[in-house]
Amino acid sequence: MFKLPPLNYKLDELEPYISRNTMEFHYLKHHQTYIDNLNKLIAGTEFENMALPEIVKNTAGKPEYTAIFNNAAQTWNHTFFWNSMRPNGGGKPQGHLLEEITRSFGSYENFRKEFKDAALAQFGSGWAWLVRTDKEHLAIMKTLNADNPLAHDLEAVLTIDVWEHAYYLDYQNRRGDFIEAFLEHLVDWKE
Repeated sequence: MFKLPPLNYKLDELEPYISRNTMEFHYLKHHQTYIDNLNKLIAGTEFENMALPEIVKNTAGKPEYTAIFNNAAQTWNHTFFWNSMRPNGGGKPQGHLLEEITRSFGSYENFRKEFKDAALAQFGSGWAWLVRTDKEHLAIMKTLNADNPLAHDLEAVLTIDVWEHAYYLDYQNRRGDFIEAFLEHLVDWKE
């Protein structure tokens, strides 16, 4: 049985950039629904005792497992998203990650522009990701709906949720403002 993973911060600690109200709906209700659905779907199946990443990988691209994939991937995506943020975050990463970004994009500023452009251009519901394609290179990818880097054998480094439920209560139709707040004030650059 999967459970809602604890956050590394309180529901109101991302304010004023993400409100407690948004967190209550997005984390406590929306994310919880994916987990509840997943637990029901995998009960008594070959997936019941698998780790979440394995469920995602083993159901990706298989039409007979679409419902399991969608709920498993969204459970994983949301957990990764919560862990991509912290109070008083944002700005440039440091150390090796900054070197990787500079090598892959030419500069942090170029990365930032490409990441923001990808998140803005994601039509409809989905995600923008910074992924590690190999030991030396990073890339930006967009995914629709529940799709994610795991399904493509890539390592996720960072993500932003650009489904409307992630920002609409706080930003209405201003997705760009949400992305800007994420990059400037929330991103948690882990080494």
